[in-house]
Order: sequence, then structure tokens, then C-alpha cells
Amino acid sequence: MKNKTNECYQQFLNEFAACYPNSLNILQVDNGLFHKAKRLQIPQNLILLFQPAHSPELNPIERVWEHLKHDLKWELFDNLEKLQAKVGQLLAQLTPQIAASLTGYDFILNALSVANIF
Repeated sequence: MKNKTNECYQQFLNEFAACYPNSLNILQVDNGLFHKAKRLQIPQNLILLFQPAHSPELNPIERVWEHLKHDLKWELFDNLEKLQAKVGQLLAQLTPQIAASLTGYDFILNALSVANIF
């Protein structure tokens, strides 16, 4: 299973890099083994930013989910498709300002400033 996970992650990185070929892309990742696989080939336009160990609270997506759940907590959905549609709607409403306010951790901003990409 480990090799399949590594292959899938490699494919994700390759496809992500291909979708944004003209920008430097920083992906924050946890310390999962497949994020650090020795055979992993990081595309030139990607940087993996490893979050500190045992700190899922520093993962920006957790704050995005918390924001989304605020609008979902009292709703009941008849099926998974309706839930997916609502989540899609909420994601579409995220502005760059809201996303930045939810995900702008100091350690990420410091890493970006050191990368000298602004």
C-alpha cells in the first residue's frame, strides 16, 4: 500500500505543478511518510513546507474547515450530493482576503519572505 500511496502523491505533485507552470507553488504538508519518500521527485515549481510535527492545528486547511463548518452546523442534508453542493458553494464564496485571514500563520509568512518570492 505504501508504494501506491507514494505513486498517487507523486502523480498529485506532477499534476499540480503542471496546472500552475508559471508560478512558484508552496504546499504545506505534514510529516507523513509519503510526503518525505526518498524516491519522491519534487517538481521545480513546487516547494514543500513541512509543518512542525504533531501539530495539526497549524494546518491551514483545518481553519478553513472550521470556517465552513460554521455555516454547515445546523443544516441537515438528504444525501451526500447536497452536502457536496453546499460545500462547493461555500468554497466558491471564499475571497482571497478571507482565505488569507484564515491561513496566514506567521511561520508560513516567514517562510515565504525567506523564499524571496514577493
